[in-house]
Order: sequence, then structure tokens, then C-alpha cells
Amino acid sequence: MVISRIADGIWRQVEAVQDTVSETFFEPVIRLGVTGLARSGKTVFITSLVANLLDRGRMPGLLAASEGRIEAAFLQPQPDDTIPRFDYEAHLGALTGPTPHWPDSTRAISELRLSLKVRPNGLLAGLQGPRTIHLDIVDYPGEWLLDLALMDISYTNWSAQVLGRIETREEAIEYRALVAKTDPQTKLEETEAKSLAASFAAYLQRARASGYSDCTPGRFLLPGDLAGSPVLTFAPLPGTDTGPRGSLIREMARRFEAYKRQVVLPFFRDHFARIDRQVVLVDALGAINQGPRAVEDLRAAMAEILAAFRPGRNGFLSSLLGGKRVEKILFAATKADHLHHVQHPRLTAIMEALTREARDRAQYAGAGTAAMAIASLRATTEATMSHDGETLEVVRGTLLETGKEAAFYPGDLPQDPAHLLNPARKGAEKWLDQDYQVMRFAPAPLNLKPGDGPPHIRLDRVAEFLIGDRL
Repeated sequence: MVISRIADGIWRQVEAVQDTVSETFFEPVIRLGVTGLARSGKTVFITSLVANLLDRGRMPGLLAASEGRIEAAFLQPQPDDTIPRFDYEAHLGALTGPTPHWPDSTRAISELRLSLKVRPNGLLAGLQGPRTIHLDIVDYPGEWLLDLALMDISYTNWSAQVLGRIETREEAIEYRALVAKTDPQTKLEETEAKSLAASFAAYLQRARASGYSDCTPGRFLLPGDLAGSPVLTFAPLPGTDTGPRGSLIREMARRFEAYKRQVVLPFFRDHFARIDRQVVLVDALGAINQGPRAVEDLRAAMAEILAAFRPGRNGFLSSLLGGKRVEKILFAATKADHLHHVQHPRLTAIMEALTREARDRAQYAGAGTAAMAIASLRATTEATMSHDGETLEVVRGTLLETGKEAAFYPGDLPQDPAHLLNPARKGAEKWLDQDYQVMRFAPAPLNLKPGDGPPHIRLDRVAEFLIGDRL
């Protein structure tokens, strides 16, 4: 196995050299990773970003577009033949059709290549003709990204961490009861192992629905073709994994190691390690609505996510010698259209505070980072209302559950993010002086003018930060 890994690593170094030489001297490629935890809006983000790069009428913040240097944009087959294509056309149809609806969420990795024909600027503008720049967008579930933290931990330590974390969570009552009746040192019975794994997976589903972010292993939530396989039939148990041969806990530890080796490592090697720009989408409003514990959990998850990256600046020699590093990372708080624009700076400040630890670490390594409040597809309009003698800045939209038009005021976000983060760090059960609410809006019917992509909030600034320096 060691020899095989060494040979595989050498071959991938050769592939990296070939790719780097091709990109440097011929047609540059930007590999943009898009991830986020559940309900953060990855599918809508990619669909709207691509649509607005194809029709750039709403992209004034992307300088290459506002300067008229992008002569053409077109979709091409993605270079990785073994990765499913991101179904852009179907998702765009869902958002812009006569009866618009939100597309299905990300359940596996997918990819899409958008090629841009761009005229150079500056001193080279009169000397060179247009060049083609490929943007390879890689979409993958954020739960898979959190799994990378498992690579450096043993089954015993992982079990202790998980069991300590869920000790007071109502979502884990059934699983804790099952563990209490289980003797980890007993002989393995496959029915018992399946029961434990199924109960733990059910807990993870409930925890994610309640707004928690630490829902790993990620494939328990999105098993795909691994459903029912031994590599997903394990769960955390108390004690050490030094039980007798054939015991339940020893087999659980073996399957945990197999999960890391056969599921997590290939994802990192084949996909994640090749990304050089990254956007992490965050449903910060959803976490705030769930309460202080969800906010603290989200903050910790952001730090773990950043730890999975290798931030830094890419250069020709560094790409040849050490593989790619993530040059730019954007943390984007989605669903900004659920707030009146006067509160957007507060949401951005909360996002900056939530990701402070992660962004500081990335900046120290030489990567560019930013935090923004965005809406990939604007589903609301803004209005002002009077209520009990007070003027409220509200948003109007179609409620997803009922289909009725409604005006909504979610509550005032604090000017100082510490008013949220301090209670969260101290383990508060609920907010003391405010009740934050979140409504789910359906996408509004669109009448797009020729040359305009779907309406959004700050998607042009997102594109400028992530790829503007390469255009």
C-alpha cells in the first residue's frame, strides 16, 4: 500500500506539471470550488453566477465586464470525464420558468466549464489579441469538506468528541439510549452494527435540520451508492478500540479507518487538492434563527473548514513542486434578500466575526479572503411599513409554504456582532433581548431583458474578488 501511494503521488506530480505548463503557456484555467453546508444555496449560486457571466448586464462590479473586455462567454464540456456535469440548463429552467421553483440541492460532486474570451488590459492591450480563460466550477457538499478533519483523528478520539458533543442534545436522545444498552466489547453482530449506524445517521439528519453544522461523517447524510455498505456501518462508542478481536468496537474502529481511506482520502486527492479559488456559502441567518448554540456551532465549523484548505499564493514553481494552494477564499452569507439593504452591513459584519479565526489563518498563509452578504437570486422587493407608530424596513415576497404574498420584518441585527457571538460562546440557550425570524420565500417570476442575467445582490462583486485578477 505504501509503494502504491508513493507511485500514485509521483504520477499525480507529473500530471500537475503537465497541467501547470499547459495553463501557463496556453489557456489559463481557474478551478473554483463551491461548497457550503445544508440549505446554503450552492446550486442557485452556481446557476445564477454562470447565467450572469453569460449575460453580463447585471455585472457592473466585474471590471472586465464593465470595461467591455469580455468578448464572449460559452459553456464547454468539463475536462473531467468521470465527474457528472452540473445540470445548469435544468436548474436555470427551474428558476426562470413560468412557475419558478428552487432546484434540488447538491447531493454529490459535479463540475461545469465556462470559457471566457477576454481582451487584455494595460500595456498588453494593443499588443495581444483576446485570450481564452476557462473557469472550471466544482460543486461539492460542505459535509464532505468537514470530513477532512477526520483524517488526523483516531476512532477512539472521534467517538469521545462526538459523544461529548451530543450529551445534551435532544436530537440524540434515541442514539444515546441505544449506546447505553450496548456493550462495545461484545462479539460483533451485524444487525447490531446496522442498528447503531442507522440510529446515528438519523441523529445527524435531525441535527442538521435543527441548524447544527458539525454533522460528520458527511456521507451518512448523503450516502449515494455507498448506502448500506460496511464503510458506512459504524458509529461512535465509548471506550477504547483495543477490545478483543472480532468485538463490536474493534470492528467499528476498522470501518472508521476504511471510511477515511476509501472515501475521504480519494475526495481530497482527486478533487479538493486541485482547487485554487474557493467560495464557502453560509446560511448565517438560519443559524441566528436557530439560536446561540447553532451560531457557536457554525463558528467552529467555519474554523474546521478553513483548516482543510492549504491557503497561500500559487506560482509556477510552487505548482510544480508542491501542488496547488487555495489563493482566494470567500465566505458569503447567503439570502441577503431576506433583509432590507440597510441591514446588509450588519450581516456582513456578523459574517466577518464568525469567520475571523479562519480568515486570519488564511491571510497569514498568504491567501486573499473576504466576507460578503449576497443573494444569488433576488426573491424579494423592499418596502417601508408603519407598525405601532414605528417605521419598519421590510421585504416582500411569495411565501414558499403557502404561495401567498407577504411583507416580512425579521428583526434588527445588532450593530456589534459580539452581541451575538458572546452569548453563543457562553452556551446561552436563547437570545435574551431579541427574537430573530427567518421566512422561506419562493423565487419570483422573471421577465429578463436581452443581455441581463437573473437579479442578484453583489454577485458581480463576488466574481470580481474570485476571478477578476485573472481576467
